[in-house]
Amino acid sequence: MSITAPDLSVFETLESEVRSYCRGWPTVFDRAQGSRMFDEDGHTYVDFFAGAGTLNYGHNNPVIKRALLDYLERDGVTHGLDMSTTAKRAFLESFQNLILRPRDLCYKVMFPGPTGTNSVEAALKLARKVKGRESIVSFTNAFHGMSLGALAVTGNSMKRAGAGIPLVHGTPMPFDNYLDGQVPDFLWFERLLEDQGSGLNYPAAVIVETVQGEGGINVARVEWLRKLADLCKRRDMLLIVDDIQMGCGRTGAFFSFEEAGIVPDIVTVSKSISGYGLPMALTLFKPELDIWEPGEHNGTFRGNNPAFVTAAATLDAYWADEQMEKQTLARGELVASHLAAMAAEHPHDIAEFRGRGLVWGIEFHDENRATKVCARAFELGLLVETSGPRSEVVKLLPALTIPTELLDEGLCVLARAVRETA
Repeated sequence: MSITAPDLSVFETLESEVRSYCRGWPTVFDRAQGSRMFDEDGHTYVDFFAGAGTLNYGHNNPVIKRALLDYLERDGVTHGLDMSTTAKRAFLESFQNLILRPRDLCYKVMFPGPTGTNSVEAALKLARKVKGRESIVSFTNAFHGMSLGALAVTGNSMKRAGAGIPLVHGTPMPFDNYLDGQVPDFLWFERLLEDQGSGLNYPAAVIVETVQGEGGINVARVEWLRKLADLCKRRDMLLIVDDIQMGCGRTGAFFSFEEAGIVPDIVTVSKSISGYGLPMALTLFKPELDIWEPGEHNGTFRGNNPAFVTAAATLDAYWADEQMEKQTLARGELVASHLAAMAAEHPHDIAEFRGRGLVWGIEFHDENRATKVCARAFELGLLVETSGPRSEVVKLLPALTIPTELLDEGLCVLARAVRETA
């Protein structure tokens, strides 16, 4: 695909150097629909990025857009803080009836602010308040957010360094298979907890992703997650599952922890919960943990009513039955088959591919290869990003609603990018 040089001058002269995604995709996007994006020069791109997991239902999904436009056209409340509104009521009713009750989950719903890191901050604050302890255990290669509390339980050294101050009250432990199976699960963690000479501040909670997205698509085994849940219960620690990127159906089931059969004490949800890319986040927790005083944790933009509207429309359209989960798992099998073929074609280049549902990663022996593959894919009309602590993994995150033929097309482009960067 021929790419003309776009006019990036205002971005380069006025916008901060902190910008990142635009460096890998040097064009100016103008429109987007479904799983395609279009730049201002008319070039078309297949989107395997989906807003970093925010657009599970594609760009400008017509069903969700219609609900939003109808709401705005009738002058529905746009900004409501934590006031009761018809939009919030409709979302809560749909969430209770379509998500919580069918799964026998009894959670209170908190609207902590519009972003994932807001949800994590609320979860950490609540866990500390409930247990009266300040320490939180996280895991190697974890990503939980960019504000200071969430950053303290994030593993990436580059992101941590941006804080400019010591990040405290967090203790990292090895994620599943971090030690290549050479050490029994949680041996180190258990020993530190029981040894009064270990120096470990006894934790209030443990926070974990069932699949580490930014950390390199590291998939926790269900037995590891079950052992972790049991450990937390036995040792009087709350279990927080960060489902910000892997929830809302990304791994198949609505919540990524369902496959393991565990029930976390606290769950953080954001990204695709609004269904349309609008800022929205939830912090879910068991009723007995709801010890907040009114207004003790608040935020100006926790009442994004247009997001409540699109979220309710999304749940009603896609989660009233099991079809979305089945479709995601089937398309995940298609991805796995393509990646297996790539691995067979490039046995000396591809170290491993791994994933669940519609989140997959390809790890290369050459740590620089993933960046080259993503750059070539962009030139060929495919948007994919890297992940992992050294950007050594190509990360696939297509919309759950992507048509099979378009998914196949994008995977063929990816295979070509791998082949042409060998």
